Amino acid sequence: MRRYGFAIGSVLVLAGVAMHFPDYVKARHDHFMMAGMPMGGVMTTGMALIVAGLALAVWGLLPDRAERAARARRVPATQRYAALDRAELSPAHRLLAIVLFVGLVIDTMKPASLGFTAPGMVKEYGLDHSEIATLPFVAITGTVVGSLLWGYLADIFGRRSTILFSGLMYVATSICGFMPSFGWNLAMCFAMGAAAGGMLPIAYSLMSESIPARQRGWLMVLQSGLATALGYLIASGATSLLVPHLSWRVLWLLGAPTGLLLVVLTRWIPESPRFLLACGREDEAAEVMRRYGVRAVPAEPAPVADAPPPRPATLLTGSLLPRTAGILVYGLGWGVVNWGFITFLPVFLQAAGAGTQASDLLLLASVFALPATAVAAVAYARWSSRRAMLTYALVTGLVLLLFGTLDPSGPGHGVLLVALVSLLLSGAAGMIAMLAPYAAEVYPTTMRATGSGVAAASSKVGGMFGPLLLTTAPRVGTLAFVSAVPVAAAAYALWRTGVETAGRPLVEVIASSEQEG
Repeated sequence: MRRYGFAIGSVLVLAGVAMHFPDYVKARHDHFMMAGMPMGGVMTTGMALIVAGLALAVWGLLPDRAERAARARRVPATQRYAALDRAELSPAHRLLAIVLFVGLVIDTMKPASLGFTAPGMVKEYGLDHSEIATLPFVAITGTVVGSLLWGYLADIFGRRSTILFSGLMYVATSICGFMPSFGWNLAMCFAMGAAAGGMLPIAYSLMSESIPARQRGWLMVLQSGLATALGYLIASGATSLLVPHLSWRVLWLLGAPTGLLLVVLTRWIPESPRFLLACGREDEAAEVMRRYGVRAVPAEPAPVADAPPPRPATLLTGSLLPRTAGILVYGLGWGVVNWGFITFLPVFLQAAGAGTQASDLLLLASVFALPATAVAAVAYARWSSRRAMLTYALVTGLVLLLFGTLDPSGPGHGVLLVALVSLLLSGAAGMIAMLAPYAAEVYPTTMRATGSGVAAASSKVGGMFGPLLLTTAPRVGTLAFVSAVPVAAAAYALWRTGVETAGRPLVEVIASSEQEG
């Protein structure tokens, strides 16, 4: 029965989502405004089916007793790991990269849609600015919780299982688009954020553990940057094409087909061979390696202590503590710049009379993120991962300092302003494109997803400080100087604690002496 649990649970979730559509269709004559509409028996039953379906899906994905016993062994086999690092990039590797790229684009669409749904919510629910400000705060808090939780679960139950459940969560939380009150929207957006936040650490852990060492760095950085840019472009395109006809609610409803697509695509996502090896599931690992064209070399266990089951507290001990500290500060620095400065930059520039429209800056963000990501990918993989991240942080901090001394409305500053905005967006795009791949490369296999989740969460925490910065730094110059401080701290932290990863094998196990410090 357990083997069919996920399939049956998925059917229940789909049925539950479908039962919300009749009330949505009834509101079509009022441009799909559902505010104040009572939740009828059909919608309530649908919500119950969704909860039951998610619970059944989790039960179906849990390992059985024999598999749990195998996972408890967690003994590395170094020769097989080396074979994975030395492998050539095969068609199966490329297919995995494409499928995970689609998953990351789908994932990025969720937070990117926040800004596009806000105007419609304000109008339909009659909200003021302080009330609508709770929407991004709650959603981003959900992504922080999701990044930490799903990363940890991926180290226990596997990468593929958690991706499957994340996709099903996208489908389930699409009912956010049917909610008749703002309070229900907040609750569902938190759950949606949790699902979206969890996808990043899982995807990058799986990529880093499957792609050969020579191609791993540039491919992951390029994938990260392009997925972010494309996810935003799709969200903005859906807003232009669909919202005028189907209201803001359609942006959340898109979670159903995109989540279902992700679930279907997992057919072409094998489990991480390194995770399987670390769990002692060597026959399964050998089969996955054959799919990638890698010959499983017989190997004796490495002469080190068995890797312990993943514990989040381990990231703050021994040799892992400085790595975690550097990643936390780097992610927080980017988050403050992106959510606290770049997000509000159009507002500041218009208020200062600079004549720069928000749409122009958003266009620049999409245009300049692409080449910046390509340059970052080459620098990260061919030059130095540590120095590339340090350089992008320094450039971002320097541009912020220049912003602090520039009068946006001053005569002749138009060209300089465009140049500074372009450099700032490029620097920030490079920082976030390299953070997730780096975090996936510096932790051992048994804690890789957990560490990646910490990195993803740290980059989102800055979003929780954005409104605070806006109220405490009312001038663009002051906000620029304030935002430069965490970026400078990020550069310093990486300089002191950064680990070189370019072209090098992944860390597979941390010896007991290192964990104890």
